[in-house]
Amino acid sequence: MKTYPGSEVRNVAVVGHSHSGKTTLVSALLHAAHMTPTQGRVQNGTAVTAYDEEDVARCTTMQNAVAFAEWQGVKINLVDTPGFHIFCHEARAALLPVESAAVIVNAQNGVEAVTERVWKYAEEANIPRIVVINQMDHPKAGGNGGLASLIEDLHERWGRTCVPVQLPISDGKGFHGVVDLVTMEAFYYTPNGDGQGKIGEIPASLFASAKAAHEALVELVAEGKDELMEEFFAQGTIPEQHLISALHEAIREDRIFPVLFVSGETNVATDHLLDFLKVYAPAPIERAPFAVHAPAAFAAVQVSGGDGVAVATNGHGNGDGGQSSGLGEAALGGIGFRLVADSEPTSLVVYKTMSDPFAGRISFFKVISGVVKNDATLENYTRRGQERLSHLSVMQGRKSVEVKELHAGDLGAVAKLRDTLTGDMLGQKGAEIQVDLYPFPEPAMTYAIEPKSRADEDKLAPAIHKLMEEDLLIRFYRDPQTNEFLIAGAGQPHIEAIVSRLHKRYHAAVTLKAPKVPYRETIRGKTEAQGRHKKQSGGHGQFGDCKIRIEPLPRGSGFQFSSEIFGGSIPRQFVPAVEKGIVESASRGWLAGYPVVDFKATVYDGSYHDVDSNELSFKMAGRIAFRKCMEQAKPCLLEPVMKVEIEAPDQFAGALMGDLNSRRGRVQGMEARGKATIINAEVPMAEMLAYGIHLTSMTQGKGTYRMEMDHYDIVPQLVADKILASAKQPVEEEEE
Repeated sequence: MKTYPGSEVRNVAVVGHSHSGKTTLVSALLHAAHMTPTQGRVQNGTAVTAYDEEDVARCTTMQNAVAFAEWQGVKINLVDTPGFHIFCHEARAALLPVESAAVIVNAQNGVEAVTERVWKYAEEANIPRIVVINQMDHPKAGGNGGLASLIEDLHERWGRTCVPVQLPISDGKGFHGVVDLVTMEAFYYTPNGDGQGKIGEIPASLFASAKAAHEALVELVAEGKDELMEEFFAQGTIPEQHLISALHEAIREDRIFPVLFVSGETNVATDHLLDFLKVYAPAPIERAPFAVHAPAAFAAVQVSGGDGVAVATNGHGNGDGGQSSGLGEAALGGIGFRLVADSEPTSLVVYKTMSDPFAGRISFFKVISGVVKNDATLENYTRRGQERLSHLSVMQGRKSVEVKELHAGDLGAVAKLRDTLTGDMLGQKGAEIQVDLYPFPEPAMTYAIEPKSRADEDKLAPAIHKLMEEDLLIRFYRDPQTNEFLIAGAGQPHIEAIVSRLHKRYHAAVTLKAPKVPYRETIRGKTEAQGRHKKQSGGHGQFGDCKIRIEPLPRGSGFQFSSEIFGGSIPRQFVPAVEKGIVESASRGWLAGYPVVDFKATVYDGSYHDVDSNELSFKMAGRIAFRKCMEQAKPCLLEPVMKVEIEAPDQFAGALMGDLNSRRGRVQGMEARGKATIINAEVPMAEMLAYGIHLTSMTQGKGTYRMEMDHYDIVPQLVADKILASAKQPVEEEEE
C-alpha cells in the first residue's frame, strides 16, 4: 500500500443519530472509491464497518470502526460511530483522532437528539463540521415541509453559516444527481450503480435557484475577509479557484458548515462527497497543534502569537510556523503544544482497543508527530515500558492491511502489544508527552451477573477483563453489601451485548438479574440504653457494661462516635471495643438487614471487673446496648435517590413528566434546548432500574437520559412495608 504524508490524509468522523445511514454511507463511499468490489449492506452483514457479531445481529453500530478510501491521491480515513444515544460516548471518543466530522442527517426526520449532541461534542472539540443530508432517495426526503424547511431548521439550530454547497436533483426518477454550487456544474448518477457521476447541464427548473444559492454561498464565504469582499464588490463574484481556497479556509476555521446531499443506499453523489472531503476537509498538518502535558525538562518550541504566549486556535497550525526537534512547553504550568509534523519526535496516542479472538489485542492509534516505522520500538510513556510495533497496519473494518510506515496525522493499528491500553501514549524516548482523552460518562445501568456453572465462573473474570480493555465504560465489581457481582454499562442493550460477547467469544455463560437496591437504615429519635454482657463458665469470666446514647445526624453524615467517660467507669483501652461492637451491629442492620447510617453514638457511663473485663466483653456490651437503643430510636428505611437528566423532543415532555410522577420522582426544573426539552428530576433508584426500556418506548427511541447517585432519603411507609415484608430479618452472631 502507498505511504501518504500528512498533507494527503483526511481523517473524518462519521457521526449522527441512529438510522441516519452512517454505516451504509461509509460502505457506499468505499465502493465508489473501488475499495470494495460490491457495496456492503447492513441488512445482510456485509457492511465493512459493522463487523462485530453484535453489530451484525442487531443491525446497529455499537462501537467505533475504522475504514479508509484511497481517492485521487488522497487517503481518507473514515471513523464510523454509533448513533444510538447510549453509545454517544463512542462518538465523542472518535473526535480525538480526526480533523473534521461529517454530521449525517436523516433526510426524512431532520436533526434528531443524538445529532444535536454530537454537534455539541464537535463544537467543544473545535472540530470542523460538514453536514451531509443522507437518504435523499426516500420518497419522504425533506419531511413534511420539504427541503426548504429542513435547511431552515438547520439555520435555527446551528446558524446561517450552515449553507448548502449543493442542490439535489430529484424528479420522477427520484434522487439522481446534485448541482455543485462552487463550480456550477450538475452531476448525474445511476441509482444503485457504482457511485460515479457524469457531468451535465444544470436542469432548467433548478437554474434560477442554483444561481441564487451560488450567490448566497459566495457572499457568505467573502464575509470577514476584506480582500475577498473587495473582489466580490468589484466583480460581483469570486473566481472559482479563489472561491475553492476561501471555502476550504472558512470550513477549517469553523466559519462555514457546508451542507451536501447524498444517498448511501442507492450510492448517489458519493463520489462527489469524496471529492469534497479531498478538497475541503482539513488535513492533519493544518490542525492546531495538540495540547499536551509536558515535562519541563524537555527542549521546547512554542506555537506563539506576537507576544510569545502560546496559542492554539483551530486551523492555524499548519506546521510551517517554526521548526522543532522537541516538545513545546507553554507558559501555563506544563501544558505544551506538539506540532503535527514529520520533523517532530515520534509520538502516538492509542484511542481504541479491540480484542480479537485470533489476532489478540489490536491497538488503534493516531500518529501525533514524527514517522512510525514497522518494527519500531517505542517507549510507553503511560506505563513506563517499551513496545515493539511489528506488523504495522491500517484497518479496513476488521481486515488489516500492512504498511511500512505511517506519517504524522495518519491513523494505524498494531496487534499484540504487551501492556498498552486505550489512552496510552507511545513515542520516542526522551520526548515524553501525554494527551488527554475525552472524559467518559459514568455507567447509567447496573445488573447483577451470575455464572451458570463453576466452569463459567472461572472464565468470567479474564473474559470481562478483556472486554473492559475494549470498552472503557464497562464496570465490573462485587457489591460489599449484597455480595453480588455487578456489571454496569451505558444501558440495557449495552449490557445484553456484553453478556452475548462473553458467551460467543469466551464461552462464559452468565445470567443477568436486576441488582438489589442498596437500601440503608437510620434513626429518627434520640435514645439511651445499657448493654451488659456477663458470662461465667469457670475460671476467668466475661464482664462488660456500658451505657450509650444514640441520636440522628443529618443525611449523608455516616457514623460518628464519642466518649464522655469520666472517673474511670470504663478503662480507656476498652472504649474502642464498645465502638467496634456498635459498628458491627449497625452493619447488620435492624429492620431488614441493611446498614444503619447517619447516627452518632456516645458512650457516657459503665462499669468493669478487674479480672473478667476484656475487649471482647465490651464489644458484646456495645452490641447489646445498640440493639436496645434501636428498639426506641424510631428506625426507618433509606433509599438511594438518583439525579436524572432526560432529553427528548418537545412533544414527549408531558408524557415524561407524568411518568416521572408515577415513579415517585420530583421534577427540579425544565429547559429548552433547540426543539428538545431537558427535564431534571430526582427519582428513587428502585424506580429507575429498567427506565431505559420505558424511555425508548415512550419517545420512539428519540429520548436519552443520564443519571448519577445524589443522596439517600426516607422510604415512604407504604413502600417500606412491602420491602420489609420481603426482606430477611437480620440475625446477630451468637455471643462469643
